[in-house]
Amino acid sequence: MLNKSAYLKAKWFWLCVMLLGAQYGQAERIKDISSISGVRENQLVGYGIVVGLHGSGDSTSQAPFTLQSIQNMLSRFGIKIPERSNPQLKNVAAVTVHANLPPFGKPGQLIDVTVSSIGNAESLHGGSLLMTPLLGADGQLYAMAQGNLIVGGFSASGGDGSKLTVNIPTAGRIPNGATIERIAPGGLNQQRFITINLQNPDFTTAHRLMEAVNETFGEGSAKALDSTSIVVRAPELIEKKIAFLSVLENIRIKPGESAAKVIVNSRTGTVVIGSNVKVMPAAVTHGSLVVTVKENVSVSQPGAFSRRGQTAVTTDTSITVKEEKNKMFLIKGFVTLDEIVRAINEVGAAPSDLVAVLEALDKLGALKAQLIVI
Repeated sequence: MLNKSAYLKAKWFWLCVMLLGAQYGQAERIKDISSISGVRENQLVGYGIVVGLHGSGDSTSQAPFTLQSIQNMLSRFGIKIPERSNPQLKNVAAVTVHANLPPFGKPGQLIDVTVSSIGNAESLHGGSLLMTPLLGADGQLYAMAQGNLIVGGFSASGGDGSKLTVNIPTAGRIPNGATIERIAPGGLNQQRFITINLQNPDFTTAHRLMEAVNETFGEGSAKALDSTSIVVRAPELIEKKIAFLSVLENIRIKPGESAAKVIVNSRTGTVVIGSNVKVMPAAVTHGSLVVTVKENVSVSQPGAFSRRGQTAVTTDTSITVKEEKNKMFLIKGFVTLDEIVRAINEVGAAPSDLVAVLEALDKLGALKAQLIVI
């Protein structure tokens, strides 16, 4: 029988397995497991200025580009700053602005933008972004951004130098903060054939998708190129193509089972084991060595009538070593995931110990799965 702690650990592992393999247990729509080539987002980026900060902006001595940006902006309005002056613009911060242009985005539509400080501003809270052009990878302008920032973090400091920061106060968002000015290149009108790309490349899934499309639209309508891409013949007229895609993306198929994988997060100790993982016969022992170092500080006083004696501080150090005696347990060949988790939990292995066991089994060749460490 497993104790309560071991039972919770096993339950947690099974939950991870169900989340990892849920997509392979039932039929899925094509639109949920793939994307259409050419129908994609485009990244936009720009450089802008945030104003209206409460003394938390850039220091012009350490971020001279902020002052240069303000000078260039004011010169457009006919205002010239004297050359020898050194204004301290504590309410201004230089920022980068980025956004994603959705597929088929039309001029006049609004998109969200993210604003991040690139200088030494302490916070962007309460600031407003001035009109900022957003450019694509081709250098063309696709959107204009402007608006008031929403910042989720904040910071506070005291006169003695103490400081408290919650989340990130130097980055924020502007919902519907940019207006699309140009349509991104591409589109369905330029495509004679539709290419479907699977999110998780798999030969079985690609073959099943091809068969499902051919069964719906007729033999020869689809052809699988590899484990990722399936080419589908589509109508030439755009109005018929839209109706065709509407039917295509709602076709349901059963994706192929994923390859046996064990994913380990070395930073957090999280381990996710796939349902197809098998282990060859192996014997494993789990133990830990605990080293304890203690330092006892005492004061040594001179005698009552001693003239040359001095008070001294002495340290008494003691070191103890304790090794836990844990039994070796046996993993039988080609056991199920339930048996693996049960055997490991019975010895009380922590997640970090489990990682070490899995790495050892992998080097031994007993782990019949791909070990991925992230």
